[in-house]
Amino acid sequence: MKIPENAIIPEAKITKYLLIFKPRNDKSKYLAQAGFSLDNWQLLKLAIQEIIKDNEAKEDITDQYGTYYQVIGELKGVNNQNLTVVTIWLRKEIDQQFQFITLKPYRG
Repeated sequence: MKIPENAIIPEAKITKYLLIFKPRNDKSKYLAQAGFSLDNWQLLKLAIQEIIKDNEAKEDITDQYGTYYQVIGELKGVNNQNLTVVTIWLRKEIDQQFQFITLKPYRG
């Protein structure tokens, strides 16, 4: 199955989490390898949207919030450096809307 193109990708998830240095589980340095920063956060959002257009979603777990899905794909960097990532999505129980949760490096 595919994650719908109208899935929600909250701006704050990118600008206040993924692209901000965290002492634990930091993703900002990893994403910087592909040229992503707070200055071009919109390009990261577009790159995440491309992943769900090009790749199938695999159902993961279900809990009280809904069903989680993983989509593995190439995050196309702004500096021509691509990163293979796992994106995590939630199909919310309350309204069945898909929402981006996070991404992490693909460890194969």
